Amino acid sequence: MNVTDLVLELQNVETYYGKIHALRGISCSVRAGEIVTLLGANGAGKSTTLRTISGLNRASKGTIIFMGEDITGKQPHEIVEMGLIHVPEGRRIFKGMTIKENLELGSFTLKDDSERQKRMDHVFELFPILHERRNRDSAMLSGGEQQMLAMGRSLMTKPKLLLLDEPSMGLAPFLVKEIMRIIVRLNKEGVTILLVEQNARVALQLASHGYVLETGRIVLKGDAETLRRDESIVKAYLGE
Repeated sequence: MNVTDLVLELQNVETYYGKIHALRGISCSVRAGEIVTLLGANGAGKSTTLRTISGLNRASKGTIIFMGEDITGKQPHEIVEMGLIHVPEGRRIFKGMTIKENLELGSFTLKDDSERQKRMDHVFELFPILHERRNRDSAMLSGGEQQMLAMGRSLMTKPKLLLLDEPSMGLAPFLVKEIMRIIVRLNKEGVTILLVEQNARVALQLASHGYVLETGRIVLKGDAETLRRDESIVKAYLGE
């Protein structure tokens, strides 16, 4: 692996929730242009890994390197300004504000109004339904539309790395296909993605490689095709 290709690297990262040892020596990496997935049961540490990377949880040990810079001790807003964007589980949109206002909040680091409009136009091109309803209170959106808005808001920053936490959770199958289509398109446009996804079959179809977590540890890793054929993965996550 060429070190210059690395967008993200975790080196023996440990995280606690109070006295609970949530991450136990996590080491993983993401290269430029990849989709990498984290697999595991509920409580395995997938969301905690993303929250630790984005600074929402503080690593007690280890190192997190983004674009060649140690970000382990940085504040979340500093990490956002570097181009590492986290779309958390549950969408976390701002209800009581319009779609357009939610998107504008996503571009808080921008000073150039023309660039802000350019990025908003791109979001509306990706998600036409958001353009149709741009002046509607976001509280009126369906679950799928809220997920589109959460992803669209993240794109207003023009991310170098996008952390996606359970983007298909609670969505109807046709909406899952649409969200996954958008993820593939964003990746083809140059966005590197670290994906936590409950649907392991879909995640392994999208990703180039993945990591499997159990109780805060990585127990398996490999390219997506190898993981799809691994008997333990098939039994635990693919329902076969």
